[in-house]
Amino acid sequence: MGNVINQVDKEIQRLTEALIEQQQQDGSWRFCFENGTTIDAYVIILFRTLNIENEVLIQQLHARILAEQQPDGCWKLFSDEEDGNLSATVEAYYALLYSGYSQITDETMQRAKRYIQSKGGLGKVNSLLTKSILAATGQSKWPTSISSIPLELLLFPSSFPINFFEFSGYSRVHLTPMLIMADRDFSIQTTQTPDLSELISQRNDVEEQNSREFQEMQDNIQQGLSRLFGTPHKTHKAATTKAEQFILQRIESDGTLYSYASSTILMIFALLALGYDKQHQLITHAVQGITAMQFRSNGTTTIQNSPSTIWDTALLSYAMQESGIPDDHVVIRRATAYLLSNQQNKLADWSIHNPNPIPGGWGFSETNTLNPDVDDTSAALRAIKSLSHTDSTYLDSWNRGLHWIISMQNKDGGGPAFEKNTNKEILTWLAIDGAKSAAIDPSEADLTGRTLEYLGNSAGLGTKHDFIKRGTNWLIHHQEKDGSWYGRWGICYIYGTWAALTGLKATGISSDHETIQKGVKWLLGIQNQDGGWGESCRSDRRKFYIPLGESTPSQTAWALDALISVHLQPTAAINKGINRLIASLQEDNWTTTYPTGAGLPGYIYIHYHSYRYIWPLLTLSHYRRKYGT
Repeated sequence: MGNVINQVDKEIQRLTEALIEQQQQDGSWRFCFENGTTIDAYVIILFRTLNIENEVLIQQLHARILAEQQPDGCWKLFSDEEDGNLSATVEAYYALLYSGYSQITDETMQRAKRYIQSKGGLGKVNSLLTKSILAATGQSKWPTSISSIPLELLLFPSSFPINFFEFSGYSRVHLTPMLIMADRDFSIQTTQTPDLSELISQRNDVEEQNSREFQEMQDNIQQGLSRLFGTPHKTHKAATTKAEQFILQRIESDGTLYSYASSTILMIFALLALGYDKQHQLITHAVQGITAMQFRSNGTTTIQNSPSTIWDTALLSYAMQESGIPDDHVVIRRATAYLLSNQQNKLADWSIHNPNPIPGGWGFSETNTLNPDVDDTSAALRAIKSLSHTDSTYLDSWNRGLHWIISMQNKDGGGPAFEKNTNKEILTWLAIDGAKSAAIDPSEADLTGRTLEYLGNSAGLGTKHDFIKRGTNWLIHHQEKDGSWYGRWGICYIYGTWAALTGLKATGISSDHETIQKGVKWLLGIQNQDGGWGESCRSDRRKFYIPLGESTPSQTAWALDALISVHLQPTAAINKGINRLIASLQEDNWTTTYPTGAGLPGYIYIHYHSYRYIWPLLTLSHYRRKYGT
């Protein structure tokens, strides 16, 4: 036991010293939010379409994309993805050719071409983002899943069974530019645009088949259209104006739409569809915003879809405080001041379903002033809690954030990510692959559990409060039969089970409770021989646990933190896991860079460069706090 504690102490010291050195002058930590090659490819396609001569960045992105190609010619979203990823491969192939730094005769491009053709060509691409980029640049028709949705949907009032603000915020900011482009059958090409017609297989280039559920949703839309007043022409004109204004009103100060590179790229194409000149200030400003999202690490440059600065800074500050760094340390003071300056104070889209409270949330990135979320807010509140006891400014900030989080609880008792009660199942019937995860923002185990953990451990609230009781009941009733929970924003069942167990324990649920015991048994049952834990990104799409076969630092830390929260004394399994966790932090291989963050199941997976610090430091600190005396 003493040797384990000594090793834990040494590793905590090493991690905290490294973090102190890496903190920025403004108090933040800036780590890469790495999300595959998709955004890099889109940026090359966009820049070439707009004739933007940023050759250094284009060459850097080209080099990164090319380096990720697999021996069989494909690109993957994660290393153990079976048979590669067709959408990612099409994006990469298109962007490499469009950059001008790869030629169709290159051996690398020939391998990519053969892979794409072997998988059925462009007609088999299932990513809606990929389809939209292809359609916007003249490589394919607009998919019926988009072209069949009328712009008039934006005019439907809240009393209609389907209305635009029942979609999740993420869906709305991506769907609106798509609808504008599809409505105008927009496409744009240049003299340098590659010709991908060889990748179109006639037997597969077929419009999507409408399911019964999709047809039912279409019927609802048609009923809504029939209830709108005015001539079709005037109504359509009003809908177009509404769509344009929807976009313009959600542009952040850095020029991006909702702080996402993906939606900003679509916005630029949509503005072109509306007649904006390529040199229009809105477009040039948006390009500057996307360009500023680049991150260079280990000689490689990538475009982050949404920099994770608030998230990383909040979690790192809290983890350092848990490790024993005092509240008045300059590092903590800087970090909390930075967080305080980024608390949001605007009534934005989130208030449509939650009209009463005062703003008080935090977003994911520092340019985000309109789209706070529950997870980032609880992370920031954990970080500033200690200072709220001694500084009235922090106390006011903490109270506003606390009340905002409580107000965001869904009526079913669970926690959403961005908006309250946006969980209408009918919207998942869109003929869009991934619609179930993107179209709505329902209660999730990871969000519910992490919110409860904050409310219990940091705010001191327990099940005597009705909203806590409803949250714990939601978790108990949504446990999988095997004892796990599905986590939406991390990979995946390990993430959800960690959040659920620590949340339940923080609010006073006994370790002897059947739900807790089932969760612990599941975690112990999937522990690897080396003592760690590892889960494949394939779990996220298949919706059941799939082992990775190796251990990752963040997933090992999550599992251990859950077990530590339950056990009064360290067990052999916990100590074995701690030893494996410490060993993994000295390694640098594919398991240490494997994506354990989830964006959109099947399409977007994230390697947070900060995670090799955040979760190991937090877990080691909790181990020492609980077992070190």
